[in-house]
Amino acid sequence: MTTGAVIVTYNSAGHIGPCLDSCLAHARDLDAGIVVVDNASSDSTLDEVRSRPAVTIIANSHNAGFAAAANQGFAALPHAAAVLLLNPDTQLISSPSILSRALQETPRAAAAGGMLLSPSGAPQLGFQFRRFPTPAALAFETLGLNRLFPSNPVNRRYRALDLDPALPAEGIQPAGACLLVLRAAWQQVRGFDEGFHPLWFEDVDFLKRLSDSGWRILYAPAFQAAHFGGHSIARLRTASRQLYWYNNLLRYASLHFGTAGRVLNCGAVFIGVLPRAVTGMLLERTVQSVALYGRLGQLAVTYLWGGVSFASSPGKASRASHSECEPAGTQKRTGS
Repeated sequence: MTTGAVIVTYNSAGHIGPCLDSCLAHARDLDAGIVVVDNASSDSTLDEVRSRPAVTIIANSHNAGFAAAANQGFAALPHAAAVLLLNPDTQLISSPSILSRALQETPRAAAAGGMLLSPSGAPQLGFQFRRFPTPAALAFETLGLNRLFPSNPVNRRYRALDLDPALPAEGIQPAGACLLVLRAAWQQVRGFDEGFHPLWFEDVDFLKRLSDSGWRILYAPAFQAAHFGGHSIARLRTASRQLYWYNNLLRYASLHFGTAGRVLNCGAVFIGVLPRAVTGMLLERTVQSVALYGRLGQLAVTYLWGGVSFASSPGKASRASHSECEPAGTQKRTGS
C-alpha cells in the first residue's frame, strides 16, 4: 500500500526535527512522500523542515487550524493510498507498514492507530485510544468530574481504561496524534470538518463519521510511537484554550447527539465554566475570564437553540481542497 505522511506544525521547532528524522528513517515505507503543513509558525519550525530537503513544505500565511491543514496535506499526496497523520511531537518507533498491513488485512478498515508511549516509556492510557464520547462523558468532562473522580464509571468507559493496551481492539477512537487513514475513506466522508477550529475534536468527529458510515477503526499495539504531547496547547492563554475547547465540544455535541444530549452539554457548560473563569481570572490577574464566561454562555445558548447549521457542515470551507488538485488556500510550497 503506497503510504505518505502528513505533519501539521505550529511553532513546533523544538519537536519537528526528531519527528521528521524518525519518518525519514522509515522513508521506504512512506514511499508517497512526507509533507509538513505549517500554520504560520513564528519560530524556526520552517528552518528545521528546510534542513531536510526530502520533505515537502506547505507554508500557510495564517493559522488555518489543524483540520484544514490536515486536509491540505492529504490533497498534496494524491498518489498515497493511505496517509499517516502525525503530530510534530511524535517520533516513530515502529515501521508504518505495521499499520498498513492492519488496514489491508481487515475488510472495510479505514483507519488504524498504535500504542503511544510517554517519555517514560509507559503507554499513554486514556489518551492513545478512547471510546467515542457520550453526552454523559462530555458533561462529566465539562463539569470537571473526570478530573476530581477519574475512576468514575463514565470516565473509565470513555477513556477505555477497562481495555488491555497490549491487545488489538476495534470500534474505538485512536488518537489523531498518530493515525493511518485510508484515502478512499477520507474522500468518502469529505475529510476533516474545518469548522473545528483551530484544534480539538476534529479527529473525534472524523473517526465518528467514518464509523457511522460503516468503516472499521483499528488499534494495533504492534505499532509504537513516542508522544510528548501538548507543545502547541501549552502556549495558548487560558482564555483562548477554554474558548476553543468548549466551542468545539459543543459543536461535536450538536453534530452527533440528539436534542437531549445537546441540552445536557449546553447546561453543563453553563455550570462548569464559572469556576474555570474564576480560576483563570486569579491565575492571569485580569478580568478577561469574566468576559470569556459571558461569551461561552452566549455560545451555549446558540448551540442549544440552533445547533450547527448545514452551512458549516463538513466540506464547507474545503471542498476545493478535497479534490485531487493542488490544495486551495493561501500558501507557498517549497521542498521536493
